[in-house]
Amino acid sequence: MKSLEKSSKLRNVSYDIRGPVMERAKQMEAAGESIIKLNIGNVPAFGLNPTGEMVDDMIRHLPETAGYTDSKGLLVARDAIQKYSVEKGIAGVTVEDIWLGNGASELIVMSMNALLDPGDEVLIPSPDYPLYTGAVALSGGTPVHYRCDEASGWQPDLADIRRKVSPRTKGIVIINPNNPTGAVYPREVLQQVVQVAREHQLVVFADEVYDQILYDGETHTSIASLADDVLFLTFNSLSKNYRACGYRAGWMVLSGPKASALGYVDGLNVLASMRLCANSPGQLSIRSALTDRASMAALVAPGGRLRRQRDVAYELLTAIPGVTAAKPKGALYIFPRLDPKRYVIQDDQRFILQLLESERVLLVQGSGFNWPAPDHFRMVFLPEEDELREAISRIARFLDRYGR
Repeated sequence: MKSLEKSSKLRNVSYDIRGPVMERAKQMEAAGESIIKLNIGNVPAFGLNPTGEMVDDMIRHLPETAGYTDSKGLLVARDAIQKYSVEKGIAGVTVEDIWLGNGASELIVMSMNALLDPGDEVLIPSPDYPLYTGAVALSGGTPVHYRCDEASGWQPDLADIRRKVSPRTKGIVIINPNNPTGAVYPREVLQQVVQVAREHQLVVFADEVYDQILYDGETHTSIASLADDVLFLTFNSLSKNYRACGYRAGWMVLSGPKASALGYVDGLNVLASMRLCANSPGQLSIRSALTDRASMAALVAPGGRLRRQRDVAYELLTAIPGVTAAKPKGALYIFPRLDPKRYVIQDDQRFILQLLESERVLLVQGSGFNWPAPDHFRMVFLPEEDELREAISRIARFLDRYGR
């Protein structure tokens, strides 16, 4: 039989958060090695679990959900999301403007497939969450990366965004709070993004899955609350705010001038119907989750576990010679820079592989987030403090040898 190759549609699709370096880590674990995994925001794996109310709600109603739900999702869950959208200031949302999915990731791919024709462009931040670049490419579109400025705390470079809008541009992605940098965007920056979208009739894809994970008194503004004349798709999920990654329950909210997007909505409905429905048990926890603000607030408050771990990660990493970082204001990640004069790195994936094999610490290289230079890496700060300190001491030891 002749050899089978992957589809050409996958030529520009990658996901290095679970890429070749992680495969090597799995081989090492199978051989008995112990790896400190700082590559993925798998929150419950670090002992941060959903609330008892969420679990109880799922268990109590589980016998009722063996059949298919509505292709958009359970009405009780969409009703809770509609109320949450109103709370976030997003006007005009009804339950029919909400789709539930197997995590936000499924809906992101669906939203791009329903919109893009070959050659259409979508503006995506660099660094990005690589799912967006992959979803655009898989949908036949062209990802165009706009730069986020490290010197300004990783805020979007508005001038670069304007330079990169073309007649083929159909949308722009905003990830706020940001993965991988931890940036939180102020209202005035979001208003400028909205103005670009307004001028060029772009769809705004707003990833807000970390909207409650905020530090140092930061507040989150939902970009869809800033205009009713621009079309927005806002994504959220149970995975991060509610520590339920494995429940695979996410949602997508359409707002703005919906009457001008009836064809697009039809496409979304077709794709939602084709996959029949989202995971029913995961949907059962949404109502309970969206009534909970206290559990995450305690984790990010001064003295809270996530706040302490954020501080430890920032302080210890930036104490390493030649390592700098913008202090994360939200989310679960830090994106440090390695001074290229001290650390001469040609291939950052190989660099991360060498770190893994030498020190048994798993990170993700900056190029895995479509950052153009081999001088950054992303690290999650989810482990408790002792393990975090141990991991960063190993990174420091490796860098001390590497920089000589």
